Amino acid sequence: MSGITLSRLAQERKAWRKDHPFGFVAVPTKNPDGTLNLLEWKCAIPGKSGTAWEGGLFKLRLSFKEDYPFSPPTCQFVPALFHPNVYPSGIVCLSILEEHKDWRPAITIKQVLLGIQDLLDEPNTEDPAQPEASMLYDQNREGYERRVRAQAKKFALS
Repeated sequence: MSGITLSRLAQERKAWRKDHPFGFVAVPTKNPDGTLNLLEWKCAIPGKSGTAWEGGLFKLRLSFKEDYPFSPPTCQFVPALFHPNVYPSGIVCLSILEEHKDWRPAITIKQVLLGIQDLLDEPNTEDPAQPEASMLYDQNREGYERRVRAQAKKFALS
């Protein structure tokens, strides 16, 4: 792993531990030998209060490449969510996570997670990753929100 990547991820971990949004989780995984694996993080994003996502805690994996921060992390909900901008594999489709769109090396893990939280309640149906969720969102908002509330209940904090 490059020194830049390792240094940046260690710095982000330190900043996160010092100050992170309430209810969010972001921790590097551990290698089989017990050392930290800064390239793979386990995260959780709470649903915003006042939205259909409220009450849910949605687990996500961040995977960083060797050239981070010059390339964005891959963000994957595990398990996958029903959402217009989440592929059936759980991969999040968001412009700030795309190298040739809005990704910038200055974007932090905190900004990525807050951006994904915003995306949950404000999907971009112009760039759907899950056609069924996108169609339901556009054509039957009430039905879509019912399904999202059921999903939030399923992934509620226990």
